[in-house]
Amino acid sequence: MAKEEAAGVGIHRGKDYVDPPPAPLYDVEELRRWSFYRAVIAEFFATLIFLYVTIATVIGQGKLSKAEECGGVGVLGVAWAFGGAIFILVYSTAGISGGHINPAVTFGLFLARKVSLVRTAAYFVAQSLGAIVGVGIVKGVTGGLYDDFGGGANSVQRGYTTGTAVGAEIIGTFVLVYTVFSATDPKRKARDSHVPILAPLPIGFAVFIVHLATIPITGTGINPARSLGAAVVYNREKVWDEHWIFWVGPLVGAAAAAAYHQYVLRAGAVKAFESFRSS
Repeated sequence: MAKEEAAGVGIHRGKDYVDPPPAPLYDVEELRRWSFYRAVIAEFFATLIFLYVTIATVIGQGKLSKAEECGGVGVLGVAWAFGGAIFILVYSTAGISGGHINPAVTFGLFLARKVSLVRTAAYFVAQSLGAIVGVGIVKGVTGGLYDDFGGGANSVQRGYTTGTAVGAEIIGTFVLVYTVFSATDPKRKARDSHVPILAPLPIGFAVFIVHLATIPITGTGINPARSLGAAVVYNREKVWDEHWIFWVGPLVGAAAAAAYHQYVLRAGAVKAFESFRSS
């Protein structure tokens, strides 16, 4: 994509930034490129590492808190683990796969025509499998402690309703995906070039603050692969009964963020209407 931008694809006169062309819906040619498979492998391993680090932190926090040795890292430490891991992994894989590490992010970018349907489907599979393997490694390392402390699985916490949980997942994912769009927007980077920004940093902080807000409600999903990995390995009826929340909420939130950024902030609807009128 960088080569296409350098060649001037998508450049419009009068603009001080370059909008890359929309990704094709069905790009079967991707299946013939090594770069595509390299990106899929990167998403698998990045999600595996993400789940290993974060779920191990959750289980360790439960163990230390119960033993009252030092009270564990607490909610703040768990939130830092998720946000910090995303910062590192997005930074490491952005140049290879885009650093999605989350089906909701991939879905939002697909709706905005940033990735093709073929790549979206491949990323969904790679992220889900990576999450399952990552959580499986945590269970193998922690043994019985994994089941004793809930396996890091997402569920509606006591005192909250299903509707509240869905709403929390929608809002939390909206914040995350909106941040992804804003941090990677070529228009923003051109107009605000005087404000230096490292895209993975605000994305990591978005994950951090959303975890602070929603851990007491759902344990914080905002990533269907993360929720699926823990649900498969922990495998309890309550977790599966409520698992739909952690797909519906994030995907709706991602769709809302994509629509808000593309059609409101970037005035996609206004541009389309003006183009229609001029025609």
